[in-house]
Amino acid sequence: MLRNVALKQLRALVAVGRAGGVARAASLLHLTPPAVTLQIQALEVEAGLPLLERAPGGMALTEAGREVVEAAMRIERTLDDCRGMLAALVDAEHGSIVAGVISTAQYFAPRALAAFARARPGLDLRLAIGNRAETIVGLREHVLDLAVMGRPPDDLPVSAVAIGPHPHVIVAEPGHPLAGQRAIAPATLAGEVFLVREPGSGTRGLMERFFADHGLSPRVGMEIGSNETIKQAVMAGLGIAFLSAHTLELEVESRRLTVLDVVGLPIVREWYTVHLSERRLTPAARMLLSFLAGQGGQFLPPIFHGLPPAASAR
Repeated sequence: MLRNVALKQLRALVAVGRAGGVARAASLLHLTPPAVTLQIQALEVEAGLPLLERAPGGMALTEAGREVVEAAMRIERTLDDCRGMLAALVDAEHGSIVAGVISTAQYFAPRALAAFARARPGLDLRLAIGNRAETIVGLREHVLDLAVMGRPPDDLPVSAVAIGPHPHVIVAEPGHPLAGQRAIAPATLAGEVFLVREPGSGTRGLMERFFADHGLSPRVGMEIGSNETIKQAVMAGLGIAFLSAHTLELEVESRRLTVLDVVGLPIVREWYTVHLSERRLTPAARMLLSFLAGQGGQFLPPIFHGLPPAASAR
């Protein structure tokens, strides 16, 4: 099966699946409808199964058709990678890179990427900022060449290179009753209202593991998908928050927020540059990976340099 498949046959099937009909697919491919039909028929002979079936309003992929389309999409992604690699080999100093940055890392990663761009002005460097889930999807679908993030994904085969330490702390507004107290026991926080990131967030997961290790369950007041909004809510006295210390430089320095001295904190994990293990990096992407591994730590917020590694993330 499928030993003599032509790329044009696969593209015809993908187009019909997307367009829902042969005529519309033919228009997208700049072919005649009979030509598209012949390509589909030849592909079905190779597959030994029907790949399309009639549906209300047009044509739909069969289960076998969906499998073939998924394979076709993987082939197209591989060809895209190959084209990028060939272009990069011709001129490594004028290649392109799409770098993903999780939202928590936006407080330092853009400065590091800007320094790299200044050192390599011929490169086309594009930045995509998103939450953890969006960044993982970008890696999985080959939209991102590499990404700056905390804990590498568990369900995706990736290679990860450490950039530098990533401490996490609990913050409150300066007038909070616990502000200024020393060696606060985690159990003391059981009655506090926590303002937290969305489920699936790396920061949220680390917070939940910290409290689980102490046999506690934090009292969640609000789920907020933005570090900036969480900080504003804490400053307004709506609760306290477990956050990356690298998001807090300005607020702590200006004394709008204070770090609580909680036993077991800060938890220090690492920032990583991550890319798919199966994906060959272009020369341009390898240069960025090397830069972040060697110099990325210089761009971490200096106010938190020297924080004692009281605990490390598991």
